Amino acid sequence: MTAAAAAGSVRSLAGRCLYLCTGDRPDLASFLTACIEGGVDIVQLREKVLDARLVVERGRIAARVCADHGVPFIMNDRPDLALEVGADGVHVGQDDASPELARRILGPEVIVGLSTHAPAQLDASVSEPVDYVSAGPVEPTPTKEGRPGTGIGYVSYAVERAGRPVFITGGVTPATVPGLAAAGARRFVVVRYLTESDDPRASARALRRTIEEAVQRR
Repeated sequence: MTAAAAAGSVRSLAGRCLYLCTGDRPDLASFLTACIEGGVDIVQLREKVLDARLVVERGRIAARVCADHGVPFIMNDRPDLALEVGADGVHVGQDDASPELARRILGPEVIVGLSTHAPAQLDASVSEPVDYVSAGPVEPTPTKEGRPGTGIGYVSYAVERAGRPVFITGGVTPATVPGLAAAGARRFVVVRYLTESDDPRASARALRRTIEEAVQRR
């Protein structure tokens, strides 16, 4: 397989359903390894505090771990830093760099994702040059302080209308996945259930198993 083909397969979203979003942490490499071995198949580094040089340094560590395990590594917010790190993609929010700018900076082969929180934003995303959207948070979450939950109805709306992969955010745990799957969700973003776990490998394995079982039932 050529290097270009290998990169293309890593950047494919086909079959990927468990998306970890994490900030930096002292054990970043070992934490990511444990999560991926447990079933995480996409990783995003979302770091709002560190300056750009440190974000790049930590991003390179995360990118190496992901490359070693064949999963895409996504940088949050900053397409320029994603380019510097050599990330597989970037995820932008409604107030960040536009998807068009991210695509111009990173090129056609790199993953671009976009956050959506309401039907109007989801409808607008249909014409954006993005590979996936996130929808939520379904429940209020500390990672999106002050943002109300969208409710489960938005899950069905997004899945039906997005026309591309939809990753559901907000309070994803083994307890909430069955209800989300019943509303149409097939792909999930996890934060606290893994970042606060004492055994992230086992927690990822339990969450992945629940997702696969819930999706299969539906």
